[in-house]
Amino acid sequence: MQKPSIPKGTRDFSPSEMSGRNYIFDTIKEVFHSFGYLPIETPAMENLATLLGKYGEEGDKLLFKILNSGDFKNNLSERDLLESNSPALGSKISEKGLRYDLTVPFARYVVQHRNEITFPFKRYQIQPVWRADRPQKGRYREFFQCDVDVIGSNSLLNEHELVKIIDNVFSRLGMDTVIRFNNRKILFGIIETLGEGGRMTEITTAIDKLEKIGYEGVLKELSERGLQEHTVDRIKPILKFEGDNTGKLNYLDEFLKSSETGQAGLIEIKQLVNYLEKDPVTADIEFDITLARGLNYYTGAIFEVKSKKIDIGSICGGGRYDDLTGIFGLEDVSGVGVSFGADRIYDIMLQLNLFPPGSEASSKIMFVNFGETYLSPVFKYLNQLRSQNISSELYPDAVKIKKQLSYANSKNIPYVGMVGEDEIKEGLITLKDMKTGEQESLNFAKLAERLTR
Repeated sequence: MQKPSIPKGTRDFSPSEMSGRNYIFDTIKEVFHSFGYLPIETPAMENLATLLGKYGEEGDKLLFKILNSGDFKNNLSERDLLESNSPALGSKISEKGLRYDLTVPFARYVVQHRNEITFPFKRYQIQPVWRADRPQKGRYREFFQCDVDVIGSNSLLNEHELVKIIDNVFSRLGMDTVIRFNNRKILFGIIETLGEGGRMTEITTAIDKLEKIGYEGVLKELSERGLQEHTVDRIKPILKFEGDNTGKLNYLDEFLKSSETGQAGLIEIKQLVNYLEKDPVTADIEFDITLARGLNYYTGAIFEVKSKKIDIGSICGGGRYDDLTGIFGLEDVSGVGVSFGADRIYDIMLQLNLFPPGSEASSKIMFVNFGETYLSPVFKYLNQLRSQNISSELYPDAVKIKKQLSYANSKNIPYVGMVGEDEIKEGLITLKDMKTGEQESLNFAKLAERLTR
């Protein structure tokens, strides 16, 4: 018999792992709420017409497509079957796909529900997404994204607010990060200045791989995409430019002086920098000329966040999209948002031991089972504790105390309560601290007070 398994790039999560993940989700939700964002959810699958063409050539290849239900070959001709690699065949046997991200479904949602929405619309969404990528460290085929967006406003105060949200989340999680930012208008201005204005997608797709394939790899890919040698030579100093944010802005002021779009991007970056000087963050802030974010729908500011201590790739990213809703029929509605990669955040926090003590505990207290005779007062205590939102449980079997205490230890339950004959007579509970081994007798009011500390 074949051993059961799961698809590559997916994972099971144990109770202790789920405790850590929920700690991350809860922290992120708290920050989103504190900035006035509200939750929505969208289906796991979308029509392929909604998804295709929104993520660039590379992204389209990573979409998981779903075969039509029933006999999906029923309406296919013999010619269709012979041309089995044609895109036409794919469209006939598959009309839906698993969502690649949460931003495109969000744009579709906004267009469908525009008459119910008050703009600017501030929403967050925490759900899984799927990408047919090659599984590797920190890269999964199924993973959660935690998105926060505001749509229906052009103000750069939104970008500033998102940087503050990013900083709040990672500060609360105890993670040291670098927030890198750029502007797609600046990238277009650079490409326009190089005389290649019609090849924005090709060039940014290559530049976006700088950390993955390195400086020489990007130059090689640009050449393979047909860029002339003199054009590639002019890109070299941009890819290797070093200096502080002011130095980079001064360099681009000169380089982009003939590009109206590039200059517009510089104005936006300078305004964002100005806001961050007035209202600074604790994370390192870096203006990165090479940051491209390979998704086609970004049009303005773009962001990417990385851990300073663990090299695992981007743990948060996003940007401004000026007309993503336009592809669904709602023109001129600008939005901006960022997405937190919960799975990579979890991996980093686990490696750095950043989860707070006791976050894995399922209950605050476990009552020892001394048998049927002693259950009535325990039931009463359990009901009272749970009514006060104090998680508590009773060991189900009246077995040796050693085994019951071992169970509590294995679940990281910090306290054990014992109610035997003497405790019932005196109306007390004997409380054992599982960390120190100390025991004391308390009435219920004192017990509840202790457990809420």
